[in-house]
Amino acid sequence: MTADDCAEVAEIRIRGWQYAYKGFVPQPYLDGLDIAADADRQRARLLTGDRRVVNLVVDGDGGKLLGWVALGPYRDGGTHTEDAELYALYLRPRHIGRGVGRALLASAVRHCAAAGHPRMYLWVLKDNTRARRFYERAGFAADGAEEAFEVGGAVVPEVRYVKDLRG
Repeated sequence: MTADDCAEVAEIRIRGWQYAYKGFVPQPYLDGLDIAADADRQRARLLTGDRRVVNLVVDGDGGKLLGWVALGPYRDGGTHTEDAELYALYLRPRHIGRGVGRALLASAVRHCAAAGHPRMYLWVLKDNTRARRFYERAGFAADGAEEAFEVGGAVVPEVRYVKDLRG
């Protein structure tokens, strides 16, 4: 991902939130997401952020980006561990179910395995069965850890998934 990709990545991320989290996150919050502001945050993170965070994008026909993934060291509280974490994976909604997400996730897993991370973690909304099935088909399994975060005045529970990258 380059700084020039940040506007498209922001659009993918926000449209992804609006599609994937409808019914899980308050609608006024989803409706209020701002692509331009998110693009500015993405650009600032990319240019001044932690260089251990890797952002990968998928180009499609016509040069438009189809998806984006962010990964890096697993964040256990305020410290990083030797494990990896998938921070985000979003697609343009019309490309869901076409193999783009599987390819993007596989690339992220390969990247983390090649970097020597023993495990890869991710957090997914507890009630998002479509996303949970997606990760389970890719070899991730819920490990029993749960957390909740507040978004738009609602408490949203998440479950943690893990995949062993050794062998």
